[in-house]
Amino acid sequence: MKQTQGKLSRRTLFAGAGTAGAIAAVTSVMPSVPTGPTAVQSTKPAPTRGGGYHLSEHVKRYFKTTLV
Repeated sequence: MKQTQGKLSRRTLFAGAGTAGAIAAVTSVMPSVPTGPTAVQSTKPAPTRGGGYHLSEHVKRYFKTTLV
């Protein structure tokens, strides 16, 4: 059996797929490395007298589109 240099044999294909699968399995089990300090998101304080939500024209149009 003579193999030519430009052809990809099934044996080589399956060996490559098995290697890629093994590498994927190992990397999914490995612990992740922290990339650095993460920024803490600051949230706005809630309004004291409500007023955080107001019924605008945009909101009214949205509610009209949800009616069946």
